[in-house]
Amino acid sequence: MASEDKKSGGIVETIKTVVYALLIAGVFRTFLFQPFWIPSGSMKDTLLIGDFLFVNKMAYGYSYASCPSIIAPRFGINIDAQDICGIFDGDNKRLFGGEPQRGDVVVFRHPVTGRDFIKRLVGLPGDKVQMRGGVLQINGTPVQLEPAGVFEEIATAQGPQRLRPRCENGPVGEGGVCTKTRMTETLPGGVSHSILNITTQGSDNTSVYTVPEGHYFFMGDNRDNSSDSRVPNIAGGVGFVPYENLVGRADRVMFSSAGRSMLFFWTWRSDRFFKAIQ
Repeated sequence: MASEDKKSGGIVETIKTVVYALLIAGVFRTFLFQPFWIPSGSMKDTLLIGDFLFVNKMAYGYSYASCPSIIAPRFGINIDAQDICGIFDGDNKRLFGGEPQRGDVVVFRHPVTGRDFIKRLVGLPGDKVQMRGGVLQINGTPVQLEPAGVFEEIATAQGPQRLRPRCENGPVGEGGVCTKTRMTETLPGGVSHSILNITTQGSDNTSVYTVPEGHYFFMGDNRDNSSDSRVPNIAGGVGFVPYENLVGRADRVMFSSAGRSMLFFWTWRSDRFFKAIQ
């Protein structure tokens, strides 16, 4: 009898431990930091496919978008932040709200699909944003650009989605060297970062976008390979992003995997451990 009671007590303690761990993880992810694994190449070369980072949720305060989404199609799980905290959606406000700065790399919820995106904030409320000849214009003034060499990568399938990079010198064969022109862009306020060019395309020349109050304009650093605010969300792009849709700021890459899974430690990139995000 004593043995059965001891066994029963052990099971109860195990359940308590698991529940407490889940609660702690939930609080950590909801209020402090959210893990994020870069799935696409829209932010190269600032962020590479396979970079793993934690998003600082304290930077901008909290809204409905701060609630975690739990999506695991393999197990039929699709719990969205809207399902948990949707009651707080719609007022475009935040608790303990902080103002994002131009040049921040931000994770936000897509205004239509609700999926998490990561892009660079280039346009603040009231700004007039335009692309002209591949050069970003903010309030009628082109940003400063300086040559920064060439970005090189191997032309092969990348990440779990097996995405192949687009190349300025392409197409190149499997295993060939894929190149893109790299420039250093300096935004108003002084934030400098790398951008890449692949080709001349429609997104290099746009109309003037006037950013509404309480909204922000985002672009990918890999300018010719990014679905961002240059395309309205009703047309499959991102459009203007409401303040309440911001999840947090990305400050540092923790580690990076060049393979199909972040668990393949033998594919981790040795030069990206704890790398600051510029």
